[in-house]
Amino acid sequence: MGRSRYRIVQDNAPHFMTCTVLEWLPVFTRQETVQILLEAFTFRQQNHDFRLYGYVILENHLHCIIQSPELQKQIQHWKSYTARQIIDYLQAKQVHPLLKKLAYYKKAHKTDREYQFWEEGTHPQWLQNEAMLLEKLEYIHNNPVKRGYIDDPLHWRYSSARNYAGLEGLIPVYTEWWSRD
Repeated sequence: MGRSRYRIVQDNAPHFMTCTVLEWLPVFTRQETVQILLEAFTFRQQNHDFRLYGYVILENHLHCIIQSPELQKQIQHWKSYTARQIIDYLQAKQVHPLLKKLAYYKKAHKTDREYQFWEEGTHPQWLQNEAMLLEKLEYIHNNPVKRGYIDDPLHWRYSSARNYAGLEGLIPVYTEWWSRD
């Protein structure tokens, strides 16, 4: 399969993105691997012109809505950093079955590394207006419900649903655009 036909359309506009672990391997069943993602999002928000509007992390992929003037660069850095940190964690914990799969399924053109963590691409979708943003937020927050893991989006720990319900989430998300009528 070739590289994704999806691309960032409008710089500095919110985009819905999906990041998938190589071959849909269940890596985010460990709290430590999820924490790497959350800390990387927080770092980008605090140190770069990066807005995270919403997210959900499931066992093998995540969805998010993000915005940055250099969105492609920011997501590339985020994916590269998180991949390295998670692979280092898996090596330190000697999670050899996952590491073997990350090496086995690595794409042939990735000759500069032993492992590949993320699938290529993020399938960015430009959110042109508030209605589209709300639709994607609803999709994100209901993803664990749709999969049958929970009955209420507020019960999924690794999601921004609580942020939008006026409750404290695990990390801050940019909600200033949203009016709570």
